[in-house]
Amino acid sequence: MKIHYETADARLFVELAGELDHHSMGSLRTEVDEAIFIHNPHELILDFGQVTFMDSSGIGLIMGRYRILHPLGGRIILLRPAPHIRRILRLAGMEQLASIKNELEQEVAQ
Repeated sequence: MKIHYETADARLFVELAGELDHHSMGSLRTEVDEAIFIHNPHELILDFGQVTFMDSSGIGLIMGRYRILHPLGGRIILLRPAPHIRRILRLAGMEQLASIKNELEQEVAQ
């Protein structure tokens, strides 16, 4: 699992790539949490565009970051999940915790 992140305008944009599974989750959680605590974003954007596989560990990643951001008034956007990843997200009820978007521009243009 690779991670790349950027910050801009109270947003933390995390680009994920590879497999989101139990083996990659420990360091990924740590990196994302550190970036959240350093930058204190109002929005966490997790870009799933390059994620090829996700198991329940990926759901845990989203839920854990939700527990951090929600009390602070923050929100999560799950961006560009592949159809099989989107199906997992919907079955797990992630739409109640985060917005699932195909493109970020839909969310930005208000």
